Amino acid sequence: MTANAPFDRALLDRRRLRAARRGASGASFLLDAVGGELAERLSLVQRQFAVGVELAGHTGVLAERLRVGGQVERLVRIERDARFLDAGEGVVADEEALPLADESVDLVVSSLSLHLTNDTPGVLVQIRRALRGDGLLLAALLGGETLNELRSALLAAEAEISGGASPRVAPFADLREAGGLLQRAGFALPVIDQDRLTVRYGSMFELMRDLRDMGMSNMLHARVRRPAGRRLFFRAAEIYAERFADPDGRLRATFDVIYLSGWKPHESQQKPLKPGSATHSLAEALKPKS
Repeated sequence: MTANAPFDRALLDRRRLRAARRGASGASFLLDAVGGELAERLSLVQRQFAVGVELAGHTGVLAERLRVGGQVERLVRIERDARFLDAGEGVVADEEALPLADESVDLVVSSLSLHLTNDTPGVLVQIRRALRGDGLLLAALLGGETLNELRSALLAAEAEISGGASPRVAPFADLREAGGLLQRAGFALPVIDQDRLTVRYGSMFELMRDLRDMGMSNMLHARVRRPAGRRLFFRAAEIYAERFADPDGRLRATFDVIYLSGWKPHESQQKPLKPGSATHSLAEALKPKS
């Protein structure tokens, strides 16, 4: 573990494996939706990729879509635990220490994992190095106002009951920060956009069950280690219902998915014109025609 690492990633692995053993499929809607969107975005790129990597998908949902799509000739999955891998080609490794040689792959696709790394800028730099010239990174991560309702309800309940608050919901990058990460990592032609999914629940506890099944329960190193009392969660559920219920009584939960794409720089790519290289001035272009 590095200094000031926010996430207990070993705990994240244990929770994901436990959810997989239970066969908890009720919370797969998020990975299914994002996997479908990433596969569709890749299909719009009119080219074949000799070697592609699916990075830390942990369910194989996205990998299967990539295989069906037929754009990737050889697909390698990288997972932190062998139990996440299927019969296809796979490697056990941490995405924070990629076992990829420089300029060895043509495509890296990541679905909902980069926001749970402790050194996301470092991971992006490693991906850029591993890509061949004009290779593509296509990723989705949670960001923006994701789970802001749950965070607000828990903070308010804990402040009311104990006079303080402890971190219980992971921090998320906003759209501008995510774009900055791509640029600092050295990707060319970056594209960043955001899609908001609003999911409705009968109670806060249904949402928390889905988060547990996703392996997204609190895994912050700064979390309070003693079990929280029932009173805290029941009060948080009341606050959630008071503040975030629709007219029919169902509760809103926000998931902001940030989509990133960037290319390994290559001489064949389009480049912006140098300042002062225009052959006509803007003033001349805006003059009214006589």
